[in-house]
Amino acid sequence: MLVVGPDGPRAFQRTWKDEAFPFPGLADPQNTVADLYRQEVNLLKLGRMPAVLVVDKAGQIRYQHYGESMSDIPLNQEILELLDQLNEER
Repeated sequence: MLVVGPDGPRAFQRTWKDEAFPFPGLADPQNTVADLYRQEVNLLKLGRMPAVLVVDKAGQIRYQHYGESMSDIPLNQEILELLDQLNEER
């Protein structure tokens, strides 16, 4: 798992330290990665809309969900089941 966020490196690093997230994060203040994966930015809805993508080891997008609002995100169970399926393909 990699979380990509809009904050600069210092703010991002502070958040990771404060929250003790057990996964890596990537500061993307210029929206380079967000643009690459077509994450929508809607200033009327507080900025970046949620996007969840599963990219396999070959770099292929195997799942994508682009949220319509900040609460529009897939259930963890849905993503975990997909990851289990992908691991079985190995």
